[in-house]
Amino acid sequence: MDGGRVSVYRSVITNTSKEMSCFSDFPCPEDFPSFLPHGLLLEYFRMYARHFNLLPHIRFKTTALSVKKRPDFATSGQWEVVTETNGIQELHIFDAVMVCTGHYQEPYLPLASFPGIDTRFKGQYLHSREYKDVETFRGKRVLVVGIGNTGGDLSVELSRVAAKVFLSARSNTWVFSRVSDHGFPFDMISTTRFHHFLDWLLPSALARRIRFRKFNSWFNHANYGLASTKSSKFKVIVNEELPFCLLSGTVVLKPNVKEFTESSAVFEDGTTEENIDVVLFATGYIFSFPFLEESVRNLFDDNRCLYKRIFPPQLEKPTLAIIGLVQLTGSVMVGTEMQARWVTGIFAGWNKLPPTSRMMADVLKKKPPVKRNPSERENLKMSFISYTDEIASCAGVKPNVLRLLLTDPRLALAIFFGPCTPYQYRLVGRGKWSGARDAILTQWQRTLKPLRTRVVDDSSGSSSSWCWMCLLALPVALTAGFLLSKSPQPGWSLRAGPQL
Repeated sequence: MDGGRVSVYRSVITNTSKEMSCFSDFPCPEDFPSFLPHGLLLEYFRMYARHFNLLPHIRFKTTALSVKKRPDFATSGQWEVVTETNGIQELHIFDAVMVCTGHYQEPYLPLASFPGIDTRFKGQYLHSREYKDVETFRGKRVLVVGIGNTGGDLSVELSRVAAKVFLSARSNTWVFSRVSDHGFPFDMISTTRFHHFLDWLLPSALARRIRFRKFNSWFNHANYGLASTKSSKFKVIVNEELPFCLLSGTVVLKPNVKEFTESSAVFEDGTTEENIDVVLFATGYIFSFPFLEESVRNLFDDNRCLYKRIFPPQLEKPTLAIIGLVQLTGSVMVGTEMQARWVTGIFAGWNKLPPTSRMMADVLKKKPPVKRNPSERENLKMSFISYTDEIASCAGVKPNVLRLLLTDPRLALAIFFGPCTPYQYRLVGRGKWSGARDAILTQWQRTLKPLRTRVVDDSSGSSSSWCWMCLLALPVALTAGFLLSKSPQPGWSLRAGPQL
C-alpha cells in the first residue's frame, strides 16, 4: 500500500496483450511491446488522458469518505458525497455515482486457516500487497502461499536471490505462456469469436478435454504436481518461467500448509520444511465499500447480486453503478470500459433498464445457490466475449458479424476468426469511431512492429495462403453467425482464464 492505495511490485508485467487490453478508441502505440511493464501502462493511461483532455475534469488526491442517499432519493435519485482533499472536507450533491474501485481492495489474509502462523511462528509473514522487490528476501528461505498469477510471479522472482523458495498450492493449476503459436500473444490467438463459438457448440466435457490437451502440449502438468485432467476444479495462471524453476529446483512445489511451528511449515502430506524465514501470502483480495451507507452495502454481498454485475436492482432509482467488480477470462479493462459506456448511457437517458421485477428475476436466475469462499472464485470467472457482448448489446454497440459478412466480408472474417479486440465495439452505435475498421485490420502489424528491430528475409506465399483460408472460412462464418443469432449465449463460464 502506498498512502492507502493498492500498488504493484516493481517487476510486474501485464498478462493480457496491448491489443486486447487497450481502450476501444485509442490503440496502444505501435512501438510499445505486446505485454507492458507497469511503467509503460501508466504512460499509456497518461497519453489517453491527454488525448481526450481528461485531466482538467479529474480531482486527484481526493478521498471519498461517505456516499449516502439524499432524503428525497426515491424521487430525485441523488446522492450526498463527502470528500476530503488536503485535510479539507466538502459535501457534494451528485445525480449519479459510479463506484470504480474494483475487487483488488482489501488483502485476503486467512490466518485462521494456518494454525500457528500468528502464535508460534517466529519468522516474518506478510501479504503480497506489501511486496515491492527482492532485496529484503536475499539469502532467505521463503514460503509463498498461493499459486495465482501473483504467487507464480513472486516465486520465480524470489528464486533468483533467495536461498530456497517453496510454493504452496492447494488447487489444481494449469500454467501457460504469454507466447502462443508462432510466437504471437496467447490471448490474440485464443480469444476469438470462432473459439468462443466452438466452446458453445461442443459438449463441455469435450471442450475441457481439448483445453487440457492444449495445456499439456507444453509440459505434462501431472508430472510437475500442478494439475490433473481428472479434476473439475482448477485455475489457470500465466507464467513462462515457473516450469523451468520447478525443473531446476529453484522453486519447490508443496501442498497446502497444515500448520506452522516456530521455524517450520508442516504440510498436509506430512512433510515438513525447516528453517523458514519468511511466509509470503499471495492469497488474493476481497472487496469492500466502507464509504457506502450500510443500507446500500447490504443490498449486495458480491457481484452476483447485481444486475449485469453492475446495478443493485432494489434501489428506487438506478443511479448507483458498481464498475469493475467482475472476473473475466480476458482483459478486465475492456470489460469495465464497456460497463462504463453502458452505465453513462443509462445515466444520460440514452439507454433504459428493465423494470425492477425483471432485473431481480435475472439476478436470481444467474446467482449460484451456494455461497463460495473468496479464494474459490476462479471457477466463476465469466467468459470475456459472452459478458462483453452482453453489455455491448444492452448499449447497442455489439457488432453484427452476419450483416458484416454481406457488406464487408474482409472485416467480418477478421472479427470472427481474428482476436476479439476492443475496437470491434466501436463499429456501430453511440460512440462509433471512424478508425475502428482500420484498427482491426492493422492489429497484427502493431503486434509485430516492436519486434522488427532486426529484420530477416523470410519471404513466403503466406498472403496467398491467407486468401484461400478466407475463402474456405466464409461458409463457416456464415453458419456460425446464423446459429449464434438464433441461440442465447451463456453469461458466465466454468473455463477459467487470465486477466490483467
